[in-house]
Amino acid sequence: MHLQESGQMYLETILVLSKTGKPVRSVDVSEYMGFSKPSVSRAIGLLKSGGYVSVDKEGHLTLTEEGRSVAENIYEKHTLLTQFLVHLGVDEKIAAEDACKMEHVISDESFAAIKKHAGYSL
Repeated sequence: MHLQESGQMYLETILVLSKTGKPVRSVDVSEYMGFSKPSVSRAIGLLKSGGYVSVDKEGHLTLTEEGRSVAENIYEKHTLLTQFLVHLGVDEKIAAEDACKMEHVISDESFAAIKKHAGYSL
């Protein structure tokens, strides 16, 4: 299943929320993203059927191995692109917003070149 930008955003959100150490539920995703509960429920259902997310009997969301891989890739792009833009002098809020758009369309080759150029020394 090929993930659209919205699916990638849901996976990234679940990853970010899971870093708090608390169980992640659909309602948490809904609040974090500002989306309606029915929209989140539908998206989680699609991600579950695609093998990216599992849901336990309490409704806790867990990324599968593939889901975690996609989420970590998107999160790394978001983080590095934001830092890179800030380093170039872009306002942090604007840099984060731009990085959020760029992370879904940048090729692996271009990202690797930026990553190499930045040298993670930002």
